Parts: sequence; C-alpha cells; structure tokens
Amino acid sequence: MTTGPAFTIIQSVLHPTDFSESSQVAFYHALKAAMLSKSKLTLLHVPTNETSEWSQFPGVRETLERWGALPKGSPKAAVGKLGIEACKVMAHKGEPVDAIVSYLEHKPTDLIVLSTSKRDGRIPWLGKSVAEPVTRKAGEMTLLIPGDVKGFVSRTDGSVSLKQILIPIARTPRPEPALSAAVGLVQKWNCPEGTFVLLHVGNSNTMPALRLPEVPGWTWKKELRTGEVIEGIINSAKENKADLIVLATDGRNGFLDALRGSHSERILRYGVAPLLTIPVGSRVSRFLS
Repeated sequence: MTTGPAFTIIQSVLHPTDFSESSQVAFYHALKAAMLSKSKLTLLHVPTNETSEWSQFPGVRETLERWGALPKGSPKAAVGKLGIEACKVMAHKGEPVDAIVSYLEHKPTDLIVLSTSKRDGRIPWLGKSVAEPVTRKAGEMTLLIPGDVKGFVSRTDGSVSLKQILIPIARTPRPEPALSAAVGLVQKWNCPEGTFVLLHVGNSNTMPALRLPEVPGWTWKKELRTGEVIEGIINSAKENKADLIVLATDGRNGFLDALRGSHSERILRYGVAPLLTIPVGSRVSRFLS
C-alpha cells in the first residue's frame, strides 16, 4: 500500500453548487483542497431558474483574503500565484446531474466536493435522476458535507480541524485505498495529531488483515461491532466524535455511486460527519493500492 499521496496527486477539484448556504460550507472544503494541492478548482452551477447570476458564485479571492492567504485588496492574478487555477462555469440550463456527468466525461476530476440535504442525505437540487442508472466507468473521490454540519475547514480562517477519522473496513471493497486516502489527507492538510478508527462490523475472523503505516502524532484504533452495518458506522461516528468518515466504494459509477449508493446515502442521512468516498478502481485508488 502506498501511503500518504492521495491529496498530493490531486490535480483538479470540482465543486458543483446551487449557491445555498450549505453549498458555501462545501466550497470552503473544495477551496482548501485546491489550495493545499495547488490544483485547478472548478465551481460549476447548473441554472434551474432565470435568477442565477455570476455574482452569486462564492468569492475565491475574497475567501483567501479572509483566511490570510492573500493580502487585502489583492488582484485576481494573486490567486494563481498560490498555485490555484480557479474557474467558474455556468452550465446550460437543464438537468444538473446530466450537466455534471457531461463535464466529467470531457474533463476528468480527481476530487468532487458537494453538500447534501439536512433532511435525508440527498442532494435535492440534483433532481431525481440521481436514482436512475447511468453507466460510467470513471471514478472520482467525492467529499460529501451534510447540510447541518460545519465540516472540518473553518469558514473564518481556513484552518483544518481533523482529529478523529473513522474508516469502516471490510474484505470487499478493498479497504487499502481508504486507509491511504485518510493518511494522505492528514499529512497534506497538516493535521498534527489524532486517531484513525478502523471499524469492522463482524468478528475478529472476518476483519481484514492490514499493514498500518506509522503517522507521527496519529494512532490506530481497531473497533469491532456486531449488528447492522450502517447502525454500527453511525454509532461509532457518534461515540468517537468523528470529524470525517472515509469509505471505500465499489467505484462502478464514480460520483453517482457515491450519491445513490445505499451505504453513503444512509450514512449521510444521519448528518454525523462529512463522508469521503474512495471508489476502488479510480485513478487515485489505483495509485494508492
């Protein structure tokens, strides 16, 4: 298992937005990811009415100034000097999911950051087509931020607060890419100390044998639970006060798999923590394996 590079090899971040308050929280996470990986950041909006305007896009430069990454009153060119290539795209009016899939087919993305509904863990503005089968072979890491949590990136100063990361593991899908992504995240985002909680719903005989890398300041904790898988994940996240859940998925349909997968959707419904899905078979997971 290659350790640590998950967030080093990110070259592009996509943040689909509906300009809502919850989308703003996801934007901070997307911007922080692009800033630390020195990558391209695309903000994508699909108008569903006639009132959408360019001015509604969140301000990249203004946010970086508030975070202290840029001096007040910096010119637009200053953003690029931080290594961020920021791009705002207003897609043609239509079906949001189709627009996002079309964008990904022409411009593959390493990380997608989205906010989800406070109520049921879905992304309501994406429409019903999320539940329909869409055949895609590409896979992307997807960070999903529940609408009623503030996440781990500060709106005020851009600081990162990650101390407890929950990683549910099973024999399938392979858990190694999720472990490597979690390690890469805390290393790249300069998180000095914390705990990786490896959760397996089953018994010691069914728990995968894994080689765990040493991460300065971080410890590994193994946890066994019995019963229903989602209930075990939710209870563990609550009891461990997880800042993030990292979940390997089968990767059949990239970000759509993350959105409509029963595990992801049910976890998000409880709004306990942001969820990072790692599709096995994606470019990033192949690099990590």
